[in-house]
Amino acid sequence: MELGRAIFLAPYLFFLLLLSAEFSKASYIGVCYGRNADDLPTPDKVVQLVKAHSIKYVRIYDSNVQVLKAFANTGVELMVGIPNADLLGFSQFQSNADSWLKNSILPYYPATKITYITVGAEVTEASGNTSSLVVPAMQKIHAALLKVGLNKKIKVSSTHSLGVLSRSFPPSAGAFDSKFAYFLKPMLEFLAENQSPFMVDIYPYYAYRDSPSNVSLDYALFSSSSSSAVVDPNTGLVYTNMFDAQLDALYFALTALNFKTLKIMVTETGWPTKGSTKETAATPGNAQTYNTNLIRHVINDTGTPFKQGEEIDVYIFSLFNENRKPGLDSERNWGLFYPDQTSVYNLDLTGKESSTAVSGVNDTLSNGTWCIASSNASDVDLQSALDWACGRGNVDCSPIQPSQACYQPDTLASHASYAFNSYYQQNGASPVACSFGGTAMITNKNPSYDNCQYATQGTILANANSTGSASSASAEHSFGTRIATILISVLVEVLFSFSLSRL
Repeated sequence: MELGRAIFLAPYLFFLLLLSAEFSKASYIGVCYGRNADDLPTPDKVVQLVKAHSIKYVRIYDSNVQVLKAFANTGVELMVGIPNADLLGFSQFQSNADSWLKNSILPYYPATKITYITVGAEVTEASGNTSSLVVPAMQKIHAALLKVGLNKKIKVSSTHSLGVLSRSFPPSAGAFDSKFAYFLKPMLEFLAENQSPFMVDIYPYYAYRDSPSNVSLDYALFSSSSSSAVVDPNTGLVYTNMFDAQLDALYFALTALNFKTLKIMVTETGWPTKGSTKETAATPGNAQTYNTNLIRHVINDTGTPFKQGEEIDVYIFSLFNENRKPGLDSERNWGLFYPDQTSVYNLDLTGKESSTAVSGVNDTLSNGTWCIASSNASDVDLQSALDWACGRGNVDCSPIQPSQACYQPDTLASHASYAFNSYYQQNGASPVACSFGGTAMITNKNPSYDNCQYATQGTILANANSTGSASSASAEHSFGTRIATILISVLVEVLFSFSLSRL
């Protein structure tokens, strides 16, 4: 009887193990493997390089047979592309999609672990009017996958440039360009229906290169300079790097169209190591700084100011320099490695060497400062600022509620100080995040008392799940993990007791 119960419970245990794995999934870093060059190593050697550097996710831009074969049985997850030049045929005939899947994907799957198919790339930037072909082609590729039962294992999407936005600053004003509505709306509906991510290529380098008087280099590089922080006037959210600002512009644009739960995946980003005479910021040092800080930012699951704790998967461009790419010198110098497989600069793609840092943008900001209510502020102004912090400021104000650790003393100044400091620390401990219309001030004296602990910048994200100060997304993630862990523990204990009873 006990054995029968154990067998009955086993499927539930397996389900909870899967549930726990899903809740604990973290953001990852991948690398783009472009091949627009005539001096690259063979795919077999590329695979050796990828494995040597513990790269687990790779994006390729076509379905090259030699590349797909080389990645077989490696465990590396591939994102496979369909070039813009092939969109017409795929959009017109289902048979073309079926044949491509049969001949170019199925012979190598699942030995070669293909998880995404990108249909077209930055079509709004491409010459010729291919935008209208994207969604029909995506639908036919998805239908082909559905026929062979792979529609849930291989997701279909398309990559975009930030050119799909008509506005990106301030981030809260992010909006899609209305001239692309004819294909973006059905595409977003397709992505939402099939739980596929919205894919975008983000390059702060270009924003800095084209407008250095308006964009600071520190801001573009995830630098820790607090003077480069930018405040969104509509939300009060503080941005210490352009990557987050551009990403949040997309989140706000999606929210405005009621696609607020759609996941965003960054399919290209990076920094060039060499450029033309006017591209003075294209240096190995800047590339190393950008990508190192990017990796830290991603693997620590910090999210963005608008989407704190949100999972963001990112692909760095690119594995190699590509000497056949047209344009300025920088276009041919985005590689992490030379064709002889030596590193262009030192970069830990796993992030392990710097995993203790919460985010590259905050590395040198002081963890020994706090933001509290100013003694010169009026009660009216303090109350208004407190209401904003606990509302639009996205601060978790539950600790200052009755019977909670920071409720006493029950004074407006005390409650406001706790809320102000939480906002300040969540936004990089930047001086601009401790203003509140002049009602707040920075202090180097820890205001914590008894059981009421004021957060510091170094702990606000690292301990967000245990202190309850993380965003709702992080809180749900942590709650789900704890629930799954508890249930699994209970079931394991039950199964273990069944086993003992049979001895």
